[in-house]
Amino acid sequence: MKLHEITIAAAAIPSALLSGLFFAYTFSVNLGLHKLDDKTYLMAMQNINREILNPVFYGCFLGAPLLLIASSVLYFDLSSPKFYLILTACLSYIIGVFMITGTKNVPLNNQLDSFDLSRASSESIHQMRLLMEEPWVFWNNIRTAFSLITIVCLIISLVFFRSKD
Repeated sequence: MKLHEITIAAAAIPSALLSGLFFAYTFSVNLGLHKLDDKTYLMAMQNINREILNPVFYGCFLGAPLLLIASSVLYFDLSSPKFYLILTACLSYIIGVFMITGTKNVPLNNQLDSFDLSRASSESIHQMRLLMEEPWVFWNNIRTAFSLITIVCLIISLVFFRSKD
């Protein structure tokens, strides 16, 4: 394998892990959480949002775009379909995963984190859930789709456009 293929494969690992995380939320976690009462839902989301901020998550979340950018640079060839697959994966992750997470999901997480459930009335708890749940789920579904595009492009670039050694 050449360096650019190793870099693409390395980018695929954290990209796939995050795609799986978002996929699991879209097709199971969010569906299960939706069935909880308001206070339990918000408490669960607060705890999940706090626990996900760990070195493994950060390594994947921040490592993927760095490896995707490196892959795009190492395989820069405007005449190659493989380059456009890698570039699409890179842009899909940066715009559809990284930026959406930072501009949509994280602000909602931060707003929820500052909400004191122990002192809130039932009505304010209900209002917080209404404010948070639907947009958070919507943006998670969007980043799920973009993360899927990212990993599919990387896999196609590795499987169908292998370098001849």
